Amino acid sequence: MKRILIFVLLFISIAMNTMQAQENDRTFALSERVSVERVHFRTRFGTTLAGDLYKPKNAVGKLPALAVCGPFGAVKEQASGFYAQAMAERGFLAVAFDPSFTGESSGEPRYVASPDINTEDFSAAADFLVLRDDVDPERIGIIGICGWGGLALNVAALDTRIKATVAVTMYDMSRVTARGYFDALDADGRYELRRQLNAQRTEDARTGSYALAGGVVDPLPEDAPQFVRDYYDYYKTPRGYHPRSLNSNGGWNRTSALSFLNTPLLAYAGEIRSAVLVIHGEKAHSRYFSEDAFKLLRGDNKELMIIPGASHVDLYDRMEIIPFDRIETFFRENLR
Repeated sequence: MKRILIFVLLFISIAMNTMQAQENDRTFALSERVSVERVHFRTRFGTTLAGDLYKPKNAVGKLPALAVCGPFGAVKEQASGFYAQAMAERGFLAVAFDPSFTGESSGEPRYVASPDINTEDFSAAADFLVLRDDVDPERIGIIGICGWGGLALNVAALDTRIKATVAVTMYDMSRVTARGYFDALDADGRYELRRQLNAQRTEDARTGSYALAGGVVDPLPEDAPQFVRDYYDYYKTPRGYHPRSLNSNGGWNRTSALSFLNTPLLAYAGEIRSAVLVIHGEKAHSRYFSEDAFKLLRGDNKELMIIPGASHVDLYDRMEIIPFDRIETFFRENLR
């Protein structure tokens, strides 16, 4: 009997420690106004995505629901969870999820990104949400942060179940991969990039391993540009560091860039009929991605919002800077 009691107490201790670890596994404090549940759902490509479902406490009835992902190379315990929790505090059910091949989601080889698979990740999250008894299937929205902003616009052009999209501090990952920052990479540069990446494929095939591209540079060079310093301040310090974050650690599988070279993400952005809100910081190095993407959008239900004085990374977690009031109003106007 004593041995059974010890076993039970040990089990309870382990369970409590696990729960506590999950509670403390985020880069932001948990809100007392929401409940959080770990969830899993499948994609059409066979991967299982891990998510954190944030729900307003004491909520009743069918709620408007949001799927949230990003930044590119981050995990759900970072900015996407921060956004999901903030929206749950405002009455939405929101799931922040790890993309395929990253974080706690499945997929081999690890740390691979792909325009088609990562677009599917958002649609798989929509699958998960529309089937829930506490969700109104006609009121589904998405929030994409950084590189997931461009992916969010891609899925908005594809998935008609998504009625409203917010793209925050977005990157067009196809454009920046194929053309470099500010379109500085020409055809010769792209050829050299392809040559290097395919040489890496050969090496990976030879060794049976997959080289990583490296996360945010560490230590920080003295001559690092401001946006690199901003990334360092988020991913490499207690503010935003996470042990499963690619950007905080070893980075993406190096050959992931191949799939973005030949696959333009925004080819059909002009055909998005649902509502879109594009948000970017005035001082962000990446601002041109949002401004150029917005030029592709058509219809009166599209809006570009530039946040005065904000950098790219400010919109990851600066509660006093992120326009959550406008985001809430946008979704309430368009998810009805």
